[in-house]
Amino acid sequence: MSSDGSIVPFAGWTRRRAGSSRRRSGLLRRAADRFVRVAEELVGEDLDARIARIQTHENEVGHDPFGFDPETSRYALAVASLLHRRYFRSIVKGIENVPSGRLLVIANHSGQVPIDGMMIGTALMLDADPPRFPRSMVERWTAELPFVSVFFPRVGQVVGSPANARRLLEQEEALVVFPEGSRGISKTYDKRYQLTRFGLGFMRLALETNTPIVPVSVVGAEEQYVSVADLKPLAAALNMPAFPIMPQLFLGMLAPLPVRYRLTFGEPLHFEGDPDDDDAVIEEKVWVVKNQIQSMIDQDLKDRESVFF
Repeated sequence: MSSDGSIVPFAGWTRRRAGSSRRRSGLLRRAADRFVRVAEELVGEDLDARIARIQTHENEVGHDPFGFDPETSRYALAVASLLHRRYFRSIVKGIENVPSGRLLVIANHSGQVPIDGMMIGTALMLDADPPRFPRSMVERWTAELPFVSVFFPRVGQVVGSPANARRLLEQEEALVVFPEGSRGISKTYDKRYQLTRFGLGFMRLALETNTPIVPVSVVGAEEQYVSVADLKPLAAALNMPAFPIMPQLFLGMLAPLPVRYRLTFGEPLHFEGDPDDDDAVIEEKVWVVKNQIQSMIDQDLKDRESVFF
């Protein structure tokens, strides 16, 4: 009942509901903290210590201007570390080539879902010394997806735009870019490990900001979700970049296959020139990066004995 004697409906229920919500929140947090500790034991890393060593640009509410939340990233890193070290058993080579300061990490893209980006980012966090927090340029359409539109910013991922990219590099961040975009990630199996056309934007950005480029090759992702066809008319109707047909999903295998990831970080490449040059001039520089990544892919394919080992 209110101070004027009128009845306030459901007031007690509302208070009980708020208390119940707080208790559930506390239980979930304790469960999540326990999960982080278990992950640390399994991968042999102090994840909190790793996160504490990265450079952040937080505002008064604990987020950076792009929405990065260290607490959410802590839990995400625990999941990613288990996938990286235990499920995919990633082999990481050349991580010592990752320099300090602003950086463009340029990699091939595949696998239908961006697990390859997660593995590159986890390698930068767990295998690089000091750890580098990865910022990925994600497709604009991801900002329209439920859950994803909130989750991606909280773990440091940023909708791709030249302005966002320049701002991150001005903050001396490590920016992960997949120049193939959706063309790469949605390749069918018959096109595996064949690089598609690279966009030119990353090279113009590197020239404009005097940023070194570290080429990265990813082997393993092409086999995690095998796509035998892409129903382009249906994808267009649903406003999706692709609609892959993946037999393993029809068999009830929702998780990616436990392939072995191989990540190779090449030596930094430095380019000079006018970022406003004609496309033909920029394409020559892009070809150098693309050719280097393809060469590393070919070498890792030659060296691996099995998709799973």
